[in-house]
Amino acid sequence: MKTVLITGCSSGYGLETARHFHAQGWHVIATMRTPRPELLPVDDRLQVLALDVTRPESIATALQTCGPLDALVNNAGIGLFGAFEATPMETVREIFETNTFGVMAMTQAVIPQFRARRAGVVVNVTSSATLAPMPLVAAYTASKTAIEGFTASLAHELGAFDVAVKLVEPGYAPSTRFTANGEDRMRGLIPQVYAPFAQRIYSALTQVAAVTLESDVAEAVWRAVNDATGQLHFPAGEDAAALAARR
Repeated sequence: MKTVLITGCSSGYGLETARHFHAQGWHVIATMRTPRPELLPVDDRLQVLALDVTRPESIATALQTCGPLDALVNNAGIGLFGAFEATPMETVREIFETNTFGVMAMTQAVIPQFRARRAGVVVNVTSSATLAPMPLVAAYTASKTAIEGFTASLAHELGAFDVAVKLVEPGYAPSTRFTANGEDRMRGLIPQVYAPFAQRIYSALTQVAAVTLESDVAEAVWRAVNDATGQLHFPAGEDAAALAARR
C-alpha cells in the first residue's frame, strides 16, 4: 500500500485531496496546523497529524511519526489580496514563509528517503496566477511563482535519482476558504485611492463562468502523482486549463 503525506488538509484542496487518495486505497497522512480528525473518515489508512511547515521541529516530528512515504503533496498555503503599496513587508514575509519556504523545507526533508530508494514524487500546488498576471495579488503571485521555478529546476536535479517533481496549478476557486482564512491578514490592504480599481476587479470575479472546484485539484494531484510521462505542469480546473493553453 502506498503512502502520501498532504499538507494543509483542514479545508479546501488539501481536505478534498486527502479524501480522494483515501478513496483510491492509499494510506493518507493528512496534516494541518491544528488537527481536526472529525473532518475525515475514521480508518486505519488515514492518519491526521499536526504540522506547521514554517517550523523545522514540526516538520521533523511529523516525518518521524508517519514513516516512509511514496508521495509528498505540498498544498499548505495562505492567501493575500490587496494593493502591494499598502502591504507591510512583514505580511509579505509571512506569505513567503508558508507558500515558498515551507514548501522548500518540506521537500528538502523528504528528499533523502526518496533519493535512497530511487523512488517517490513531490507535487507542489501553486496557482493559475502563475499562468497569467492578475492584479492585487502581487506578493502572493511572487510566492507561488518562486515555487514554479524551484520545481522546474528540482525536477531535473532529482530526476537523476528517479524521483519525480510536479506542479499542480489551480484556477480561481470561490468555493474554498481562501478569502475567509486571510481576512485578518488582508484587512486594510485596499486604500481608498485603490478602491474604485479594486471594485472593478471584484465585479469581474463575480462574472467568471469557468471556475475551479476542490475536486478538480484533487484529481489533478492524483494524475500528477501517478504520471509516468515526465509532464511537469498540471493545470487544475477549466479556467486554469484555458490559461495554460494560451501560454
